[in-house]
Amino acid sequence: MDQYVLDFEKGLAGFVVELKKYVSTTEGDWTIKGFIDVYKNIYTISSDTKIVSKILEIHIFPEILRFAEKIGYNLVLAEQQNWYPDLSFVKKDDESIKFALDIKTTFRRNGTSAGFTLGSHGTYFKDRDKSKNIQFPYNQYKGHYCLGIIYTRADFEDDLCDTEVFKVSELTENYGHRVDPIKDRKITTVENLKSITSVIKDFDFFAAPKWKIASDSQGSGNTANIGSIKDINDLKAGNGVFSKLGETWFDEYWMNYGSASMMKNGERVTITNIWDFLEFKGQTDLFDKVVAKGAKRKTK
Repeated sequence: MDQYVLDFEKGLAGFVVELKKYVSTTEGDWTIKGFIDVYKNIYTISSDTKIVSKILEIHIFPEILRFAEKIGYNLVLAEQQNWYPDLSFVKKDDESIKFALDIKTTFRRNGTSAGFTLGSHGTYFKDRDKSKNIQFPYNQYKGHYCLGIIYTRADFEDDLCDTEVFKVSELTENYGHRVDPIKDRKITTVENLKSITSVIKDFDFFAAPKWKIASDSQGSGNTANIGSIKDINDLKAGNGVFSKLGETWFDEYWMNYGSASMMKNGERVTITNIWDFLEFKGQTDLFDKVVAKGAKRKTK
């Protein structure tokens, strides 16, 4: 393996270990409690996944900047919101060395499963020397990685917690003769910030090449997105469908997903699972290298 790749993966693995300490208390709660206004009122945030994801990204971004600086890379943000990847690491002393990193956040389902999309298998994935919807052409990156953040959502009796306001004794504001700007809203006084319930807790962080955690299914509806595997332990261990087959098979499968077809049981079918694809390529001898747990069920 390329030494730059080895060094980047080693640095990334160490970095995610530190991130858990950075975002959570010793009890496992998220250190973010809400938003504060100039009057020192704390407004709790919604547990909506889109809101949580964006705040988490903002929360860890300074640490990502420090990590990039430590390993000798500049960070380049995606110029457009829907471009891939979220972050490009470009080596300071050799700009031909680049790594792609997407930040993916999701919550646990049934305690053991989670999942997310791993980027498009459309234009930039297939035309790897082009720069449409991607910061740099796909082929310019030495590796494509996912920084995964998995958490548990706190249980609340209702959604009113999304609109709660707290006055924290340690931040008490003396209004004097000024009018309290939120006097018509209920304010709960608590002793300190830690006593405000966090909307998420119990974080798991991991980093992996996206091909190692990919499934053979699309990640969302009709959009051209690669889906991840769902088992949390397998995500953290990099035990995706292609993890034993290798990155070349991951690339070839997803480049041809939904466009290649074959005759099966007297009918022409579109290939959308790894078993049919290997059969189509005349490589059924590789069936035992498919990590079947995360793959679509093999038809008889």
